[in-house]
Amino acid sequence: MDFSLTEEQTLLQDSVSRFVQNDYGFEARQKLVRQEPGFSTDHWAKFAELGWLGVPFSEEDGGFGGGAVELILMMEQFGKGLVVEPFLPTVVLAGGAIALAGSQDQKAAHLPGIVDGSTQAALAFAEPQGRYNLADLTTTAKADGDGWVIDGYKAVVLNGPSADLLVVSARTGGGQRDADGVSLFLVPADAAGIDRRDYPTVDGLRASEITFAGVKVGGDALLGEAGAALPVLEQVIDRAILAVGAEAVGAMEVAYKATVEYTKQREQFGQPIGQFQVLQHRMVDMFMEHEQSKSLMFMAAMRMDEGYGDAAKKAVSAFKVQVGKSGRFVGQQAVQLHGGMGMTDELSVGHYFKRLTTIDTLFGNVDFHLKRFGRL
Repeated sequence: MDFSLTEEQTLLQDSVSRFVQNDYGFEARQKLVRQEPGFSTDHWAKFAELGWLGVPFSEEDGGFGGGAVELILMMEQFGKGLVVEPFLPTVVLAGGAIALAGSQDQKAAHLPGIVDGSTQAALAFAEPQGRYNLADLTTTAKADGDGWVIDGYKAVVLNGPSADLLVVSARTGGGQRDADGVSLFLVPADAAGIDRRDYPTVDGLRASEITFAGVKVGGDALLGEAGAALPVLEQVIDRAILAVGAEAVGAMEVAYKATVEYTKQREQFGQPIGQFQVLQHRMVDMFMEHEQSKSLMFMAAMRMDEGYGDAAKKAVSAFKVQVGKSGRFVGQQAVQLHGGMGMTDELSVGHYFKRLTTIDTLFGNVDFHLKRFGRL
């Protein structure tokens, strides 16, 4: 495979890298996490101004026609800075669902706001009993005249607290776990009947538990064909897996490099601990885990850009397994080699470990994707 980047891809990667290095120091990031809304609206406006929010969308939808490779290049740099701005929930998840399943009118109504930064969005798809099964839904949408009435409960809705627009999965037919009967709906976040409980996540982001009680929406709220949304949802989630996996690759790189630098400075028995061979072996293992993950990242992205089929699905699951195992190893070693300092909030490596641990559980853990890879 040819992993060389085009000139445009290199420029995109460099621009995001410069932003993280110059405008996203660890202390500044920690201040954002501690105050509402949990991210910088100024940074979000800058993302829009630089065109980053439009990268994954086609030119017909007002974007820049970027593919999976452009997405991972951005997310890898975001991972290096532990960026908390809601690019994943707004652009990749909710925006991706609208781009894939929406009509021309729906795209025209909602995608420009996402691209210019004026609309915050979230994908409400997970339910407590689902265990990564996207078809396991107790939330229902029943026809009501020309519209629909939605009832149910959604867990861990990323960016729920700030969202203006929700993309909600609900069952319009079939049994609780049937592949048929899954639909997607566009729901204003302030619609009557929505009850939201907001909270910070362990990795510094924001999420919501959302209850829908008799929420009425019009007929134009349905995304795509009724009962046929599961393939759309699967493709959106696989793209999100690629995105968070790339974020993990960036986080791993920072964690292992910070650990190498620390072992050059920390002295024990009259010499830097980085001189001890057993610790050198550990850091080489950290480097190798990162490199293996990065190679799989490019392979999965290129498979996705070739077309969304079994080959792409297998590559994404393989990447998620590698990221889960490698992220855990790199994070644990980084914290341990920093000693007691690694457990403190003041040091960055603990926060990288928290994010890597969360990414392992997002959209399916190692066990889930091993089984999925086997089925495919």
